[in-house]
Amino acid sequence: MTILKRYVLRLFISLKYITANVVDRNNGRIVATASTVEHSLKGTLECGRACNAKAAALVGEVLAMRLRVEGLEHGQGRGIHVDVTKELEKKGFKNQTKIWAIVNSLKNNGVKLILDDDNDGHGGNTSPPSF
Repeated sequence: MTILKRYVLRLFISLKYITANVVDRNNGRIVATASTVEHSLKGTLECGRACNAKAAALVGEVLAMRLRVEGLEHGQGRGIHVDVTKELEKKGFKNQTKIWAIVNSLKNNGVKLILDDDNDGHGGNTSPPSF
């Protein structure tokens, strides 16, 4: 059975670290990942006790580069799905800028993202923050 939303972006955000994975839902494997835990990223960031939107954007940039290397920046023509509403509900409003920093960084680096809407009616704020 083939799943329509084959490639999905999953985000894990804690106070100290940010991790972004692209998961192939057909076989449950992570096809690309980037995290502030990695030595190469950790050395370039000044996170201290907490990572900020700048760190999140860098994670998005590295993930985009790794997707390009794997040839998956377009998700094999279907795109990579991300449900921003779900991510905001899971991570909380305080991480909104980090989530949008990753999404925008991926888009700016040529990754074809498909923003999924929450169609069950309770919606939420799925627009990027305005500064």
